Amino acid sequence: MSKLNTDTLKEGVTFLLEKSKEKPRKFVETIELQIGLKNYDPQKDKRFNGTVSLPVIPRPKLKMCILGDAKHCEEATGNGIDSMDVEALKKLNKNKKLIKKLAKKYQHFLASESVIKQIPRLLGPGLNKAGKFPTLATHNEPLENKINDVKSQVKFQLKKVLCLAVAVGHVEMSEKELFINIQMSVNFLVSLLKKNWQNVKSLYIKTTMGPPFRLF
Repeated sequence: MSKLNTDTLKEGVTFLLEKSKEKPRKFVETIELQIGLKNYDPQKDKRFNGTVSLPVIPRPKLKMCILGDAKHCEEATGNGIDSMDVEALKKLNKNKKLIKKLAKKYQHFLASESVIKQIPRLLGPGLNKAGKFPTLATHNEPLENKINDVKSQVKFQLKKVLCLAVAVGHVEMSEKELFINIQMSVNFLVSLLKKNWQNVKSLYIKTTMGPPFRLF
């Protein structure tokens, strides 16, 4: 049973979009879901980690790079994302600083099957440490599909603190699209929690620069 009141959610979405229109920014503001947890001990309780794909892409401008074979690098150019081939990775020469810089530059990595196996050898553990180990891209489906899959995913991962924040949309989406994305994100998160709604202390939504709105 979802304790998320649909009227409150509708009101929240309208509130965020109105506030965003009052003060237009030079960029498209992201809408974030902020979650506070309770009765949870990150030291003892299992730290959850789950990914859900939302119906409407919440982060259309996600910065991505594919570590690809020749075909994937070519496809990447057509899809407007950056690519690096094995030669380019070799040039980093396992230099920790350069790999850290690479991990910082992009929010997500994809890798071709032939390249992903070589990543530990070529780059060491750098991307893994940054929590950005690439997602596998195969030639069985167009690269564009894989890019859109990744852009629509939201990851909930509990670390040492009892608060989480994830991007669930942006201000150019319709109220209905935001409503669906937020509802789906909340219900998925609650399904990961040990005691479901009893672990939820608070839920807020807010735009990048706007005021927060409490949902729960």
